[in-house]
Amino acid sequence: MDDDDVIREASAEDRILITNDKDFGEKVYRERRPHKGVVLLRLEDERTSGQIDTIRRLLDRYPDRLTGAFAVVTETRVRFARV
Repeated sequence: MDDDDVIREASAEDRILITNDKDFGEKVYRERRPHKGVVLLRLEDERTSGQIDTIRRLLDRYPDRLTGAFAVVTETRVRFARV
């Protein structure tokens, strides 16, 4: 699937998109694509176990802020950008 199809399908299925592809920032900001939320992982260690731990912390700490948001997440920080 290309990025347009991914963001369209995630939105249609009422899903938050979790990605490490910066192109989705362009889709959200420049192209104003509708979405239910995007989490951009910017991890130094991209092993699966690290991604899972980071997403668990994100869900534990910010469950009410993810819907409709664009969040940039590192191992130590979460930044919610205005959309």
